[in-house]
Amino acid sequence: MKALPWKSKPGQPLVVAGPCSAESESQVVETALALAASGRVVAFRAGVWKPRSRPGSFEGIGISALPWLVAAREASGLPVMTEVANAQHVEACLKAGLDALWIGARTTVNPFYVQEIAEALRGVNIPVWVKNPIHSDLGLWIGALERLDAVGIGSVAAVHRGFYADRPEPFRNEPKWELSFALRSRVPDVPIVCDPSHIAGKRSLVEQVARTALDLQLDGLMVESHTNPDKALSDAAQQLTPDALNALLEGLDVRRGTPEDAEALRVLSELRSTLDGLDSELVHLLQARMDLVAAIGHLKAKHGMTVFQLDRFRHIFQARGEEAAALGVHPSLIDELFQVVHKYSVQKQIEVRHQAPLWGDAALPAAKQ
Repeated sequence: MKALPWKSKPGQPLVVAGPCSAESESQVVETALALAASGRVVAFRAGVWKPRSRPGSFEGIGISALPWLVAAREASGLPVMTEVANAQHVEACLKAGLDALWIGARTTVNPFYVQEIAEALRGVNIPVWVKNPIHSDLGLWIGALERLDAVGIGSVAAVHRGFYADRPEPFRNEPKWELSFALRSRVPDVPIVCDPSHIAGKRSLVEQVARTALDLQLDGLMVESHTNPDKALSDAAQQLTPDALNALLEGLDVRRGTPEDAEALRVLSELRSTLDGLDSELVHLLQARMDLVAAIGHLKAKHGMTVFQLDRFRHIFQARGEEAAALGVHPSLIDELFQVVHKYSVQKQIEVRHQAPLWGDAALPAAKQ
């Protein structure tokens, strides 16, 4: 795996922290000093340009704030980084002498923007981190990393900051941890850092997300910290004071992937073997279900019935949801599982509808005739 530009102390997670936005030189320097004093933060982050959804919101101080970050580095000894969204931002940051950059979620979505940034960095040896795109498009995320690699950026990392959620509860952004697993599988040499602040959206949930990220073996954390979060000009609800962040970090540890105890390893192996058996049964059950779906599809086609039937759709989710509740199974698991199952069931019946010749009644499974 490519090395991250900074290292944490043994047994501690790698943490980059700082305010969402650089608001004044005193605020930036004061925050950096407080974070450095904890001994747990390896680099300082602050946004200078802030892309906002609607005009009239605080959009950052801009280029005049870059010297504040340099002053923070001189005062605290922490390397400093900020977000860039175009070539002009890159040039200004390089001229100011910043130590690292990151590309935000609103920029990662557009290959033109990322390529412009990559070209501005060609031949420059500076670490660049890439946040996931707003929506769950793994290709865009990997593509942005590849564009930077192609121009010679040797130190790249991915930042998992969550994805747009239609229903932002309990988190501001949906974690979709499975996409970090997929990214790890596709580009195993790229470190993945979690941004628990943007996933959580509320400071009370930041610790929960940070713990989950470390349990999933992500390589570090990028956390928003402000000396007076309630007065912050952007993302006030999700920022922690330096003291609160330090208290959170004191309770975190880096866990190992394999138990050292031989007996624990034996029990784990047995439990995984049982789980593999259940998973195999599940696959066979899904295949049996799809066979029945195909039979139903032929019957519907023969008798001029529509593929999608709302009453049946509602019955499936209500009945399975009630069973799940009775068994103590998380309702979201059942909801998401049957959304996927129903999607492929509909697809199967559509495929059946366009096959010829259609089955006769005699070809249907006996239980469904």
